[in-house]
Amino acid sequence: MNQEPAPQSLDLDKQKGLSVRWHDGEESFYPIQYLRRMSPSADMRQLREEMQTNPLVILPDSGSSGPLTATNAELVGRYALRVTFSDGHRTGIFSWDYLRSIDPQTQDKPGDTARS
Repeated sequence: MNQEPAPQSLDLDKQKGLSVRWHDGEESFYPIQYLRRMSPSADMRQLREEMQTNPLVILPDSGSSGPLTATNAELVGRYALRVTFSDGHRTGIFSWDYLRSIDPQTQDKPGDTARS
């Protein structure tokens, strides 16, 4: 299994989302709400599984006022990024492979296997 190389650049707009320029020149944008929902943490994986069987399941309310934002982001070694959200969630570590696999721009393109 080939591991995704580190991106050329990362730019986090704490209000809007994460912009990534990949090593192959492709660019991805991950809105803050999308990143939070797609967090690879165990609790979010379980919640996404529940959402597939019950469309009424929603993200828990953090009780914070205002829209969800990112409050911090830090590199985890050379393979991932940890994002801390304004609702306190910070347990998801987004590996480069995982980020690439959840790119919102390619989620609706069946059969997209052009990447190697």
